[in-house]
Amino acid sequence: MSFIKKNYGWIIVTILAIIPMFILSTMLKIDTSNGFVFTLVENGGKEGMSTLEMLYHITGEFSIRWMTAVLTCTPFFILFGIHNLFVRQAMGIATAVWSLLHFVIFIWAEGFSETFTQFNYIAGFIAVLILIPLLFTSNRKWMKKLKRTWKKLQSWAYAAVILSLLHVAILEKTWIIYAVIVGIGFIIRIPSVKEKIMSRRKNKTQPA
Repeated sequence: MSFIKKNYGWIIVTILAIIPMFILSTMLKIDTSNGFVFTLVENGGKEGMSTLEMLYHITGEFSIRWMTAVLTCTPFFILFGIHNLFVRQAMGIATAVWSLLHFVIFIWAEGFSETFTQFNYIAGFIAVLILIPLLFTSNRKWMKKLKRTWKKLQSWAYAAVILSLLHVAILEKTWIIYAVIVGIGFIIRIPSVKEKIMSRRKNKTQPA
């Protein structure tokens, strides 16, 4: 019970990140009779999409959603004073895993060489490359090992989200809501705005 109380936030994020993968599992068929082969389930897609298009859609949407969620952690702290570094790390891991899964499905369908044929593909590929070291260093061991360098490394997440927004914008997906959320978050981070918000919050919490 003590472990759950200490890590409940991390556990919740992990569950939320894993649940959608059960949807993906219904679209795939694993054949172990002749090795280990993945095949798409026929008519696995919905809403007029093929199974492959649904896999693209789901993995892409969840990767950008988790990425947006990570970048709202700091604005959330500024606004409400609530912060949990390890919950943020769990969100970062979810972002990287879903992004890598999205990229793997792309390679499976189109081939790796297709990555360099369009600007939006290149932007997405670079974003994935940035997320890989962030994924493997999102733990307490690397925090202690890298110390101040750890924060500098994790700040590359901003570049990853900008590239990801470019990726989905060029594909004409519903990217604007994520851009607005991220944009508001950057405004809240502006030192003058941040100081005013935190000052008002502290004044409200102080006894009259």
